[in-house]
Amino acid sequence: MPPIVEDHVREALKKVIDPELFVNIVDLGLVYTVEITPTEDDAEKSNVKIEMTMTSPACPAGPQLLGGSKDAVGRMDGVNDVEVKLVMDPPWTPDRMTEDAKDQLGIF
Repeated sequence: MPPIVEDHVREALKKVIDPELFVNIVDLGLVYTVEITPTEDDAEKSNVKIEMTMTSPACPAGPQLLGGSKDAVGRMDGVNDVEVKLVMDPPWTPDRMTEDAKDQLGIF
């Protein structure tokens, strides 16, 4: 089994769609960091820690996005444990979005 790499984790996270904006959380720029650590007792497995934010502190979809992120990464082959941490610093801004996301939302 190939090792888990950040790009694969981010691809899995693209399956998590913001229910209000209909854009995935990676393209929205909500995923800040992905940290992958091999487990001590099984060289075939890794733990994944994700730090992500919301478009606003009062985002009603927050619990759904956090749970969806944990679920999407947890389904990957080779993942032992997933921790998703909500951070609000630095605050999210539209500058973090990909060009694709900006196009989808009509932001120029």
